Amino acid sequence: MFASKGKRLLQGLLVLLVISMVAAGCSSNNTEKSADAGGAQATKTITMAWPRDIGPMNPHLYNPSQLLAQSMIYEPLVSYQDGKLVPALAESWTLSPDGKVYTFKIRSNVKFSDGTAFTAQLVKKNMDAVLHNKKLHTWLGMIPLIEKTEALDDTTFRLTLTESYYPALYDLAVVRPVRFLGEAGFPEDGDTSKGIRSPIGTGPWVLSEYKKDEAATFTPNPYYWGDKPKVDKVVVKVIPDAETRVLSFEKGDLDLIYGEGLISYDAYKELESTGKYVTKLSEPIATRNLVLNTMNAKLADLKVRQALSMGFNKEAMVEGVTLGLEEKADNILPPNLPYANIKVSPVKYDVDQANVLLDEAGWKLPSGGGVREKDGQALELELMYDKADLTMKAMAETLQAEWAGIGVNLKITGVELTVYIQRRKANEFDMNFYSTFGAPYDPHSFMTAVLQPGYGVSDTLAAVPMKAEIDKKIKEGMATTDDKSRTGLFGSVLTTLQEQSSILPISYIKQMAVYRDNVTEFKFPSNRDEYPLHGIEKK
Repeated sequence: MFASKGKRLLQGLLVLLVISMVAAGCSSNNTEKSADAGGAQATKTITMAWPRDIGPMNPHLYNPSQLLAQSMIYEPLVSYQDGKLVPALAESWTLSPDGKVYTFKIRSNVKFSDGTAFTAQLVKKNMDAVLHNKKLHTWLGMIPLIEKTEALDDTTFRLTLTESYYPALYDLAVVRPVRFLGEAGFPEDGDTSKGIRSPIGTGPWVLSEYKKDEAATFTPNPYYWGDKPKVDKVVVKVIPDAETRVLSFEKGDLDLIYGEGLISYDAYKELESTGKYVTKLSEPIATRNLVLNTMNAKLADLKVRQALSMGFNKEAMVEGVTLGLEEKADNILPPNLPYANIKVSPVKYDVDQANVLLDEAGWKLPSGGGVREKDGQALELELMYDKADLTMKAMAETLQAEWAGIGVNLKITGVELTVYIQRRKANEFDMNFYSTFGAPYDPHSFMTAVLQPGYGVSDTLAAVPMKAEIDKKIKEGMATTDDKSRTGLFGSVLTTLQEQSSILPISYIKQMAVYRDNVTEFKFPSNRDEYPLHGIEKK
């Protein structure tokens, strides 16, 4: 009996042991899964979409490098925030009484992403690299005026201009070309116009993974001197098609869609209507204009330009294309910008008067024909637009339809961004959409574009009778230290341009953001070209 009881006891103990081992195994597996889950939760990743590859990340050059990524990696001496210039890599600065000499005190605790020190000598080396390729950067009004760059010691940099130029600090706050590459990123000859070795900056992010035309992964710079990013990764997926971006977002592959023209307004409204996501629009940041190239003989006639201006229903177009999410613009620059609050009479939609003006200009409708003619030539024009920008495309199609009603045959041509920029610089277009720069560029950068050839504005104004007078007023406005005088000069320039119907204001542009509710601390940046990724958080 005792043997039988002992045997049953032994069997019971064995069963308990097996159960215990199984339980321990289960417990171990659950702990690992929990740890895995905890690890996944601990790695906070923001995934977003971009329509094109980020490019070679050269801080001193333009496309195909994307502002999105350049602003994550590289930093300026001074930053533009909430309408003010504030210290960045320079902790302070002074200006000489004659307005020509800027002396910057460089932060002593800043390192590049490779751990090397940021010094005044590196500031000079970067500035000199930009100046080596000066012609490319003359759109930035400060660049042609730089007379001397000096590193007085490790933490003191001096910039001397040939003349007083009030927007100099604003020019230094832009994303490119005056941002700073580490020593190891320079080519042997120091000429960054030929390319860089690697994107080494002082910014909060480093490029940690990259697959061309597919994705780029950014992680926090371990040496960053400022407030650290609140997420562990930012993944930028290259998704050229706007509809695919929306589908990817709805599937959960993206956390954030942010920018201008990345998705249609229809898609924005649909995502907003679900109530599942956060949707936001910024305040107006710039003006979408239509530039008419007066170097085309047809557009050199003021009456033709005026007829085109009043020959389409701007308010209906903006409302229809943007679903009311942009605002109709009557000013070339948003009136809330300095020196831009001019009084103009809005152009009224008037098809009858547009037809009268075209008749007076000698463009007549042939019997039974739909396109006006003059001296055996048809009134045909081409409108070029960036094919990736859905708003541009829709507005181009609307203009094509509306102007057909007054006898104008408009050909619309969508091109890649690089082609768009090349043709604009070469002045090889009849008309194109032109967005003003926004903060911190305007009004001075717009004025520089009007003054300097090669940037898609100045060349188009060549047949405007008072172009020389416009240029003179801009130069005086840039140099004067008298604010009242500058207000009058710049106001006169803007008024003349609008009276000449050479630049037609269309709408005030807004940035849009759609993101999941576990994304927090989102804030639209003050600088149009920077991106809200540094302070962003994820629950």
